[in-house]
Amino acid sequence: MNDLNNIVAQFITEGRVESVEPLGSGHINDSYLVTTFPESASDYVLQRINHGIFTNVPGLIDNILKVTGHLGEKLVYRHAGYSTFQVIRLIPAKTGHHYFHDSGGNYWRLYNHVRGSRSFDKVATTGLAYEGGRAFGIFQSLSSDMDARSLFEILPDFHNVASRLVQFREAVLLDPAVRAEEIENEIAFVETRSHEMHAILRLGELGKIPLRVTHNDTKFNNVLFNANNRAISVVDLDTVMPGYVLFDFGDAIRTGASTGAEDEGDLSLVNLDLNLFEAYSRGYLETAGKFLNTVETMYLAFSAKFMTYLIGLRFLTDHLNGDRYYKIGFPGHNLQRARAQFRLLLSMEEHFSEMQEIIRKIG
Repeated sequence: MNDLNNIVAQFITEGRVESVEPLGSGHINDSYLVTTFPESASDYVLQRINHGIFTNVPGLIDNILKVTGHLGEKLVYRHAGYSTFQVIRLIPAKTGHHYFHDSGGNYWRLYNHVRGSRSFDKVATTGLAYEGGRAFGIFQSLSSDMDARSLFEILPDFHNVASRLVQFREAVLLDPAVRAEEIENEIAFVETRSHEMHAILRLGELGKIPLRVTHNDTKFNNVLFNANNRAISVVDLDTVMPGYVLFDFGDAIRTGASTGAEDEGDLSLVNLDLNLFEAYSRGYLETAGKFLNTVETMYLAFSAKFMTYLIGLRFLTDHLNGDRYYKIGFPGHNLQRARAQFRLLLSMEEHFSEMQEIIRKIG
């Protein structure tokens, strides 16, 4: 606690720190809620940035400042329907940077905490799904006039399926943790779908879908809600960089329209909820539909299959490599995550024509 207090003291804050408590369930960074006194002072979210993964922290911070600055300026004009939407702010450190580099080599940052906000790991109602879609649609709509190439590619080839498959096949071949033999079915599952899953990459290479500013980690718990369950902000901007909007839509459906947890152990509980898919799609297209081109809209349903495949592939690769990337709670956790994703993908394949028809009717 004293160490965390000392870290917070390196930033330009209001009030006196009352407590610093763990916050959230992210796989990568360590997050803490900083509560201050008096009540009128701001509360904050302190994060230790995983610089083993995000190796260019200044570039990461610069991306966030550019995007939040742009969104903040756009919201000054209070676009119709956006009146409750807020943009999180990085708090400057006393060094003049918007991060603090401690003596142990760790990088820290501080955000304002949106007081009274909450997030959900699971989407329980179509109302929440609609609001989640609306939130990411607002984020993309407000940033749609930015030059995506002005942002640093903080994680090169992050959603590049060709690159991810090279990494996967290398892990299968080298088998550093001696686990390949036990997952032959999962390896075959990946390979039988590998050609189809290059579709978005090919569309980008042909210039049929443009590079845009994308969030690239649109898990449902990266949307903040108020007490009335209205979406009010999008958080976790570490992976904001140039990308395709299909990545964002697809990952949101993967996490927001599944009947099971991302790491569900009972695969019978994992399916696509078409009601949640419809609600999210409606909220998203109401706010993002005006700037999407025809091809982007046409591939929204496919993007859900793609991102579910890709994240399952990444979990399986990390399992093969000995769990080097994602935090795990128990041995075999990444394999359990991969199997849950592949079960969800099977459900999407079963309902794909219905997903396409939903998008067609809304769009």
